[in-house]
Amino acid sequence: MASTGRNCLASAGLCVLISGLNLSASLAEPSHAIAMQGEPKLSAAFDHFPYAEPSAPKGGRMVYGVFGDFDNLNPVSVRGALTTARGIFGDQEFGNLVYEPLMQRSMDEAFTLYPLIARTVETDDERSFVEFQLDPAAQFSDGRPIRPEDVIATADLLKVQGSVRPQYSNWLSKVARIERVEPNGVRFTFNDKADRELPLLLAGLPVLPADAFDATTITQTTTKPPIGSGPYLVERVEPGQRIVYRRNPDYWAKDLPTKRGMDNHDQIIVEYYRDQNAQFEAFKKGLSSVYLYQQPNPRHWRTAYNFPAVTEGKVVKDTFANGRPANLNAFFFNGRRPVFAEPEVRRALGMVFDFEWANANLFYDTYTRMSGYFDNSELSSIGRPADTLERDILAPYAAKIDPAILDGSFRQPVADGTGADRKVLREAFDLLQSQGFKLDGTRMVAPNGSPLAFEILVQSTDQQRIALAWSRTLSRIGVAATVRQVDDAQYQKRKQSFDYDVLISAFSGTLSPGAEQINRWGSSAENRPGSFNYAGVADPGVDALIERMVAARSRDDFVSAVRAYDRLLISGFYVVPLYYVPEQWMARWSNVHHPEVTPLTGYYLPAFWISDEKS
Repeated sequence: MASTGRNCLASAGLCVLISGLNLSASLAEPSHAIAMQGEPKLSAAFDHFPYAEPSAPKGGRMVYGVFGDFDNLNPVSVRGALTTARGIFGDQEFGNLVYEPLMQRSMDEAFTLYPLIARTVETDDERSFVEFQLDPAAQFSDGRPIRPEDVIATADLLKVQGSVRPQYSNWLSKVARIERVEPNGVRFTFNDKADRELPLLLAGLPVLPADAFDATTITQTTTKPPIGSGPYLVERVEPGQRIVYRRNPDYWAKDLPTKRGMDNHDQIIVEYYRDQNAQFEAFKKGLSSVYLYQQPNPRHWRTAYNFPAVTEGKVVKDTFANGRPANLNAFFFNGRRPVFAEPEVRRALGMVFDFEWANANLFYDTYTRMSGYFDNSELSSIGRPADTLERDILAPYAAKIDPAILDGSFRQPVADGTGADRKVLREAFDLLQSQGFKLDGTRMVAPNGSPLAFEILVQSTDQQRIALAWSRTLSRIGVAATVRQVDDAQYQKRKQSFDYDVLISAFSGTLSPGAEQINRWGSSAENRPGSFNYAGVADPGVDALIERMVAARSRDDFVSAVRAYDRLLISGFYVVPLYYVPEQWMARWSNVHHPEVTPLTGYYLPAFWISDEKS
């Protein structure tokens, strides 16, 4: 076997791989794409994504109205009191307008990435490394080429703990070294903490100019218009009110297959609203182009469209099929609070949420109740007995799992819809008694005599309604649950610092759950500020099953691992699952158009276009 020679550049602190191969590298070949399992759906000769319209016209102005606030254009900092402006990077709705990742994820596959800044990707069968060769045409918006040094500098900065989005430092903690590889590439060699998902995760890293940030500024908020490699430039910033993007006429990637038919608007304006009613009123007046139901509101969808533009055909209501698991919309117990330390207490409190009453009285019977974490997909354990592999996986945790959860018959309690189902209330009451609680007059108290009481933190009027409904039924068994609505800035701050008893939040459903689950449910994220582990889960079993999912090589093994994981999470009763709609809703002005093909994950806004300006 040839030895490996490297030429070290002292001034840059980098090593350039000159020659020689190890065994792993000899088994690898560069490819146009990489899939988590199996082979990419599209060949190297593909012309465009199937959910894009290559002939879509360019031009026009797209205006998005969003609920919330922002104070930051740094794509990775979590230090802001509010949040990063929508569209800068990693936005599930608007895409990557300013900063781009090494490779572009396909919205029509579970987890597959195709060329963007990186023209090819290479890894071995064990996925002990990943090498990206950069497209020589790739450049930042100021005309500078994107170099391997930019990728390496970005990775070095994202290793910072604390005030940088924790998923990046977590991914990069699994990298033993980063090297420049001729002719124009970067190789990440992994340590023993790495998993099979890591090459795909690193392909999703943002690429920043090497001199854009330093070790201090990477953690800070900024409103300075950034230099990225994406299709849009930041034209104007009004913190907390709006951000205006202008399409870069010199965008380097506009003719790549992954970008053909995308990024069609000359200008994108994101208008921020502190009140959802104001947001919708702006849409009715034509001040925004689309209205997205990111968290479906059946009452609003059914009753709010009685204004003239709808009857005249100027506003269109669309529904889009969505093939991914339902978003987890739930009340999250903060398990860091002693009152929620025991799973059976959490289970009892969750039992008395009367979904049937809420669905009939608040939501026009539109919703389907959730019982698990991957409902409405093949990944769900609901309605499916555990197979042999699942039982083997779950054997070390068998004592934690209710037989009904194991055999697939478990469901959330079904109430009579009165908001006072005596049977369900009695079951919850008895369960609390079994944990040492008792009634003291009209109050439920713990064994030490302290009242069983907590606060539900909400962000909007709609969240407040559903929280008050739960609070009312809890009061019937002596539990005092107060509801507190706060503004967006305070909500974000308290959520990021875990300063709440219970909150309502949502996780997007994914067809390829993997390492991102660490940031949602992993022990390492329990007390990491800014993580998504809202429930404060710290369970070695959960950690082990996340590792099992990521390590799966075949689709069958992966599905069994995810279903086992679903059963273990359900058994922890960390949340009170709420409900979902198995489709996406959007209202749009009729000059907004979209391709006929909807990808597997639902509508994809970067593929939309404007036909003309509406009057």
